[in-house]
Amino acid sequence: MDCAASYPRRLDPAEVGESSLDMTIRGALIDVDGVLHVDDVPIPGAIEVLAELRERGVPFRLLTNTTVRSRQSLGIALRGMGFAVADDEIITAGGAAADYVRRRFPGQPVYLLARDEVAEEYDGIELTDGSEARVVVVGDAGEGFSWAAMNHAFRLLLDGAALIAMHRGPWWMTSDGPAIDAGAFIRGLEFASGTRSTLVGKPSVPFFRAGLRALNLPANQVMMIGDAIRQDLLPAQRLGMTTILVRTGKFRPDDLALGTPDVVLGSVAELGEWGSGPWDVGCDVR
Repeated sequence: MDCAASYPRRLDPAEVGESSLDMTIRGALIDVDGVLHVDDVPIPGAIEVLAELRERGVPFRLLTNTTVRSRQSLGIALRGMGFAVADDEIITAGGAAADYVRRRFPGQPVYLLARDEVAEEYDGIELTDGSEARVVVVGDAGEGFSWAAMNHAFRLLLDGAALIAMHRGPWWMTSDGPAIDAGAFIRGLEFASGTRSTLVGKPSVPFFRAGLRALNLPANQVMMIGDAIRQDLLPAQRLGMTTILVRTGKFRPDDLALGTPDVVLGSVAELGEWGSGPWDVGCDVR
């Protein structure tokens, strides 16, 4: 028997209907950039929120489109910021893309257009800058998005290579302000080559299902916390999760026109206040 404390699902009946009020939240999927930190500076209260989840026995996974770091290096960075998180509690778009290539293109050489650290996820996969690449995988390459690199990827696609998008995010938030993201370059490659990319990270529903499998919980017992309605919350809603929007990171007031989250918080630090009151104890017989 496995017993763990869990957040009561406390929603407004006028907004979500009476039928959902008896559900209990037993686990959490949490976005990273803009929710827990911005440019390696923790959002006030975020460290304490993860600590409280841990103390209450509520399992969580960090579900992130981050393609700047590998899962291992992201874990090191988060622990350096003060977050008590293990590597196996992190699911990255970069790692998911590597897993996808292993399954769908075994033995095929890959042109990886991403930061050097992400290459750590591609153990056992042949990475090449040559014309023999049959798969082009694109993440956040930063300064690596040069004309030469983009043109090489374009020519590979014209020659029949498959295009894999770690994510299609148009921009992300840094301490200096908004910064263009990989999605803009992926769209350019699609337009120029006439090739449609396969999306692996958010908002791809299989990426969220991977998070649910890691938690070993049904969707209606999991909350998804994010700063982007389209990328973080709409797919989670389709799967039946409780969605929590935080007004930090890339959030803009106009985003609320894209959909209606179950809960809107000023930041993740308010999660404890929203989930305050009596804590249920959920017990699953295995």
